[in-house]
Amino acid sequence: MRELEKRLYRIFIVDDNTNHSAGIRQLIEMEPGMKVVGIATSGNEAVQKLSKVETDIILMDMNMPEMDGISTIEKIVELKPNVKILALTGYDDPDLVFRAMQTGAKGYILKTMVTSQLRQAILEISHGKVFLPTTLATKFFDEFQNQQTKTERPDPVRQALLNYLTNREKEVLALLTEGITYKGVADRLVISETTVKTHVNNIFQKLQVNDRTQAVLYALKHGLVNGKGSNESLKPAV
Repeated sequence: MRELEKRLYRIFIVDDNTNHSAGIRQLIEMEPGMKVVGIATSGNEAVQKLSKVETDIILMDMNMPEMDGISTIEKIVELKPNVKILALTGYDDPDLVFRAMQTGAKGYILKTMVTSQLRQAILEISHGKVFLPTTLATKFFDEFQNQQTKTERPDPVRQALLNYLTNREKEVLALLTEGITYKGVADRLVISETTVKTHVNNIFQKLQVNDRTQAVLYALKHGLVNGKGSNESLKPAV
């Protein structure tokens, strides 16, 4: 609660179901430090309104008429590249999860879970993390592996980063994708935990990410590791 009081989270809702958006608005405004700055019922309306309003987070319904959630996310990312987008859906569709995250969403939440997870999701994506509920995280990585299997062409970004990371950094990163803690990595590689943290900081700088979650997702996206880790890798290390 103290964290919410330190700053104001300006939130914009995009949902063609007015009853649902009204319910979300009510939930948000029950939280101190959170304010709804606008609501749109279509992608086109959202893009138009967002050009005139300042916002930190956009709650994006994925199933809308005219312009769907994926297309709307693409346009919003072009318009406001620094805004955080949390995708909302009533469907547990791994392909949709994958495409939304690939397009620019920083989190994904089922509408049935909004009441219990919305606050946490907003806080996590606001601080540079990726939010995926456990069930969706597992399906996201499964879909990622399916997509990787379909695309076997060499990736120049992957090759460049593979050459840029040291062998030890690659080992540390691979273990992080398995959900192993820093202490666990240290034990596995027979090095100190301080050394592990140094390697992790170097990895963050080289991949231009801010935390473990982003590093894991980036590594999987670009094929730097084999992607055999579970959704446990999304949890913060201790």
